[in-house]
Amino acid sequence: MWQFATEPCEHDSVRVLAIDAGTTGVKALVLNEAGEVVSRGYLEFAQHFPRPGWVEHDGLQIVRAVLGACRQALSSAGIEADDLTTIGVTNQRETAIAWDRSSLRPVQRAIVWQDRRTAEACEVLREAGHSERIRELTGLVVDPYFSGTKLAWILDKCPGAREAALAGSLAFGTIDSWLVAWLTGGAAHVTDPSNASRTMLFDIRSGRWSEELCDLLGVPMGVLPSVRRNAGSFGVTDPDRFFGVSVPITGVCGDQQAALFGQAGWLPGVSKNTYGTGSFVLVNAGHSLPTSRQLVTTVAWDLGQGLEYALEGSIFSTGSAIQWLRDGLRVIGQAPEVGPLAESVPDTGDVYMVPAFTGLGAPYWDPRARGTVVGITAGTTRAHLARAVVEAMAYQTRDVLEAMKGDCGLEVKELRVDGGAAVMDFLCQFQADLMKIPVLRPTVVETTARGAGFLAGLGAGVWSSTEELAELWRVERRFDPSWERSKGDKLQARWRQAVDRSIRWAE
Repeated sequence: MWQFATEPCEHDSVRVLAIDAGTTGVKALVLNEAGEVVSRGYLEFAQHFPRPGWVEHDGLQIVRAVLGACRQALSSAGIEADDLTTIGVTNQRETAIAWDRSSLRPVQRAIVWQDRRTAEACEVLREAGHSERIRELTGLVVDPYFSGTKLAWILDKCPGAREAALAGSLAFGTIDSWLVAWLTGGAAHVTDPSNASRTMLFDIRSGRWSEELCDLLGVPMGVLPSVRRNAGSFGVTDPDRFFGVSVPITGVCGDQQAALFGQAGWLPGVSKNTYGTGSFVLVNAGHSLPTSRQLVTTVAWDLGQGLEYALEGSIFSTGSAIQWLRDGLRVIGQAPEVGPLAESVPDTGDVYMVPAFTGLGAPYWDPRARGTVVGITAGTTRAHLARAVVEAMAYQTRDVLEAMKGDCGLEVKELRVDGGAAVMDFLCQFQADLMKIPVLRPTVVETTARGAGFLAGLGAGVWSSTEELAELWRVERRFDPSWERSKGDKLQARWRQAVDRSIRWAE
C-alpha cells in the first residue's frame, strides 16, 4: 500500500471531477470525499470510418464532449467549477493525435486504437525481424493497435507534419496528452507511464522514451510529451478554456489501468475485465515484469515508488457489437435492451458471432480477421443474434484467461468486472459459468472514471494512501459458477470453430 505525503484536504469541501474520455463518448463524474459518485454527465461524439478498417475521431469534437459532460455533471451536483478540488483524466489509450503547439489545432483527425491502416507497416517491421526487440523493450506485439505506427503514418502522410515536427511546432500525444494540453491552454505537454507504454515507443524497463524505437519508426523525439507519475501535478486549467477557473489536474491514467486502480487492484494477482467498446483483462504483476507470447506486458502505474506492471489481454470488439446491433442492424433501439432480449431465448440456437470488425486482438492478433456470424437457420431470430453477441464477450474473455494460464502459468482465481455491459446479470453469470470462477461486480461499475478520480485525489491529498482507498471498494454482487466444466468446454470449442472462419478474411 502506498502512502502519500501530500498535505490532506479539508474533506467537507472535497469535489473530485473525473473525466473519462472513451472511444464513443465522454463521461464525467463528481466524487465526494467518500469516493461516492455525486453526479454524472455523458456525451457521445461522432465516429468516422473513411475507409474499411479505418477509424477516426475529431479531436475538437472530443474537447466539446468533455466540456459538455463536465457541464452536465457540475449542474447535476449543484456546484460550480470553482468548487472543484482537483481533476483526474482517463482516456482511450492508443488513439494517436498530433496538433500545432501554438494554435492547439489538430493537424488531422485522430487515428483511433481500432484503426488498421498501418497493418502493412507492422508486417514490414515483423518481416525485417524487429518483433523480438520491440517486445523486449515495450512488452508489446507489433500490431496496428498501438500508437507508434499511427504517429509515423501522420508524419509521412499529413502534408507538412514532418517538417513541423522537425521545426518543433508539432506535438504528439494520446488523448490524455491532447486533453491536458487543451485544458491548460498549451502550457502542459505531458502523459503518464500507462499511456506511454501503449505507444510502442516507450522502454518499460527504464521508464523512458526509447531513442532506438523512435529511430526505427522515424519519429522525432521532440514531438513526444514528458512522462509524469500517475498521481501528481499535470498542470492547471486555463480559465479561458475551463469555465473561467483554474483547477489542478493531479491524476492521469490510461482507461484500462484506471479501471484496475478503481477496482482496488493495486496488489499483485488482482484481475479485472472491463466490458466497454472492447474488453480488457488486466492482472496486476507488481514490480516484476511478466512475459507472455500471446498477451502484452504493460505499465500499470507509477505512484512514486517505481513502475508497476500488468499482464493484459486486449479484446478489440465487445460493446461495439452491441452498438452494431443498435445502429447497423437496428435490432435494438437502445443498448440496455440487449440483455433482456438475449435472455428471452434459452440459447443461441448454435449461432456464434465473432465481432472482429477491425481484426482480432489477444490472443489471436490478426488485423485481417473480420466479423463473422455462423450457424444461422430459418429459425434464427433477433433474440438469438443478440444472445450470440453477449456470449461472444464471455468467450473472448475466456480465450484471454486461458492464454494467461497456458502462456505464463498465471491462473486467475476470481474476476472483478466493470464497464457498461457489466450491469447485465446474464453476462456476469454466463462468464462465471463459462470460466468456472467467481465474478465480482462492485457497487460502482464506472471504475474507469472512478480510478482516475482516485489517482487525482491521491495527487491532491484528498486521500493519503491506497489503504484508505481500499475501504471505498465494495462488492455489489458475486456470481458463482453453476455448470459442469464439460458444458463450458463444449461451448468454447464451438466458439473457436467460428473464430477459425474469421481469421485472415480480409486477405
